[in-house]
Amino acid sequence: MGSLRNTLAGIENHLLESMGSRKDENAPRLAPLAEPKDVGRRPLPGFGSLAIEQVIPDPEQPRTLFSQDSLTRLADSIRDKGQLAPIRVRWSDTLGKWVIIAGERRWRATKLAGLPTIQCYFHTEELSRGETLEQQLIENLLREELKPVEEAQAYASLMQLNGWNGQQVAEALRVPASQVSRHVALLRLPEDIQRRVDTGEISARAGYELSKLENVAQQRKLADQAAEGNLTHKETARAVRQRRGKRCDKPRHTKLCFPTEHGWKIFVSARRKGTYHEVEQALEEALAEVRHRIRNRVQIF
Repeated sequence: MGSLRNTLAGIENHLLESMGSRKDENAPRLAPLAEPKDVGRRPLPGFGSLAIEQVIPDPEQPRTLFSQDSLTRLADSIRDKGQLAPIRVRWSDTLGKWVIIAGERRWRATKLAGLPTIQCYFHTEELSRGETLEQQLIENLLREELKPVEEAQAYASLMQLNGWNGQQVAEALRVPASQVSRHVALLRLPEDIQRRVDTGEISARAGYELSKLENVAQQRKLADQAAEGNLTHKETARAVRQRRGKRCDKPRHTKLCFPTEHGWKIFVSARRKGTYHEVEQALEEALAEVRHRIRNRVQIF
């Protein structure tokens, strides 16, 4: 009998708990609450560090010139405070290295600082050359400006790789269409004038005006005058118009109408005499604004 009582006493707690009752008043132990700092935190895959010699710049990166003073300042910052943002890299079977998608400036500064490793985000998805170039161009435009001709070459490469026109490049990069067309026009200049534009000896705006001339000798003559400070941008534009046989002594108004097959009429007007090239740029900018309003569902009142 005593043995039976001992057995029942041993299983009593289990029987009570199975019926929803507890003999003792102790509450069950619950999992600890998350600290406020941990709420919403999730580890992200794809991040890590690499030996610096395992990373190389993209041979087709649009940016080729880096300010040594800027790199030195960034290297000092990385040496003192560490690398604040990882670079983005992709693996190349052909090169046998990790190739930089974005962050070459940080990689150069890290090397200059003498650090053995660099923090990276490893991009494992396949990227076309056009997609890689687009990301590199966006990175450069948002962080530190490209040289004018470098920017022009990047735009032209995107057009060729993706079969885009200037308007499509502008929409993809969220820049004005006129910015794309003016920069691409620089590629019509001789290489020596392009170099002067990139070094800042001649402004990009003046270089754009010079690109309208077909006579290379006239381009170089006006480029010399612009570089010496004898011609402002407006004076360069006026000189170009004169050499193209266009009078500019008395500015006149421009007013054009373009009717469509569906009854619409598009008017273009200005308080000065313009060119069809300028009209084209105005229409491209207007079209970009119309598309922006469509995307944002702006109603016509």
